[in-house]
This record gives sequence, C-alpha cells and structure tokens, in this order.
Amino acid sequence: MKFLRFKNNGGVLLALEVDEGYISVDDLLGKERGTVDLKDVFGRESEIKAELKKGEYSYIDTKNLDFAPAVGLPGKIICIGLNYRSHIAETEKKVPENPVIFSKYSNSLAGHMESIRIPGLDLKVDYEGELGVIIGRTARNVGDDFNGYIFGYFIGNDVSSRALQYRTSQYLLGKTLDGFYPNGPSIVTRDEIPDPQDLWIRTVVNGGLRQDSSTSNMIFSIGKLVSYISSYLTLEPGDIISTGTPDGVVLGMKDKESNWLKPGDSVEVSIDGLGTLKNSFI
Repeated sequence: MKFLRFKNNGGVLLALEVDEGYISVDDLLGKERGTVDLKDVFGRESEIKAELKKGEYSYIDTKNLDFAPAVGLPGKIICIGLNYRSHIAETEKKVPENPVIFSKYSNSLAGHMESIRIPGLDLKVDYEGELGVIIGRTARNVGDDFNGYIFGYFIGNDVSSRALQYRTSQYLLGKTLDGFYPNGPSIVTRDEIPDPQDLWIRTVVNGGLRQDSSTSNMIFSIGKLVSYISSYLTLEPGDIISTGTPDGVVLGMKDKESNWLKPGDSVEVSIDGLGTLKNSFI
C-alpha cells in the first residue's frame, strides 16, 4: 500500500493510492475527514486491506491539494552519514567502524513538490538522495527480526548546507534548516518492498543525472542500523531513519563551486518501487 499525506484546510488528509486514483483513509475506516493520520494506521494494515477489498469507497480530488511531508511528525529524525563507500571516497573521509548518526528536527520536513528556500548566500547547499525507513512499532534491542518493526519506506533528500555543516565539529546546523528534509511522495508499506537492500537510487538535478547507485552498496544495512540504534535508544512508532547517500553529491565534485544548489534549481530523487520525490529551490 502507498499512503500519502495532503495539506487540507489547515489539517492533513491521509490518502491511499489505488489504480484509479486516491481514496481517503478516513472514509475507508468510517471516520470524520481529517481525523486519521499516519500513526493511526500502524498495525492496521490487514484491516485496511480488508476494507479495500469491499470496494466501498469514493475517490478524492487532489488537483488543488498540496503534498504534506509523507512521514508526518516523527518523534525522532535519525540520519546516517558515510554509509556508502563511494561517497566516503569522493569526500575523502575514513570508513567508519560504527554507524555515523546525526539528527534533524521537524522544521526540516517538507513535502513532495514543495519549494525549499535557501536562506542566505554562500551556504553551499547540497542534495543527498536517500532511502528512508519509518518505524511501525516500539523497537528496543532488536535482533535479526528487524523487519517486523518497520512500517514502510520512503524517499528522502538530506539537503545540507556544507558551509554550516563544517563550520564546527557538529553537523546539526547545516542539516536542519527549514525545509531541508523533503520526503515522499508516499510511504510504501514494507510488504511491497521485498528487498530494501536491492533498490536503485538516482538523483537528477535540472535534468542531469548526479547520483546513480544501489542500496546494496550500503556499509551498514537497514537491519544493522535498526539493531544498532535500538540497542542504545528506543525507536518509537513514527520515528524515521534516513540511511545515507551514495556518491555524486556536490561536495565530492572538483568543480563544486559552480554546482551548489541555487534558486531556480530542481532536484528529483527516484528509488525503485517508491517513485520520485521532486522539489525546487527558491
């Protein structure tokens, strides 16, 4: 199943994508419009599929609705750095012995097709196409059974201001500017992604291919990340993990000064089975 969130009269409308269009999850579950959000469907996948089979639903018109961040409002936005050897090589870093973990805040969330403001000059703004994971149930000291804790997958773009990221030894400021984690367009439930470690990921900037790799090239797999993180802190339903980016970012280019993102640029991140996340910069 593919769940999408749309902005609707100051609230959010949770929708399901079906062959013929989009249907309201509120309607499907017999709830008032705008009362059901993403976390409310965790663990109810079988119920929702059963309701879908009845075919007793109507379609919603999304022509005048803007996409909301697909992930909702996660309690934790956990990002992984240096998780592809090719990216490590291009940025001349060392291969880490353990996952490199940093965070973003909820102000960084943006939706598919949303315009992202670059809030100043000389910020050296970069893109990072990534596979995202959303947790579906409380995870603590997870072992090999990690898959049962995952609700689904999505596309994320870990937009970064390199000037701020490397101003100090801490990444945070350069990673969590307003709108600097667009995600979507949907959350795809885990049953539709048989092997998340075998997905092609591509990033296109202004029509030109920049990143072209596979999630099979991760140093720390999704299972290892969930296990490692949950051994130190509890992952709650709705928390997300952004699993790192492959090579092809501006930071790794010899002519980087002419390629930092600027107003008017567009970035598209595509992942097999998940679609394409597109954003423009202003």
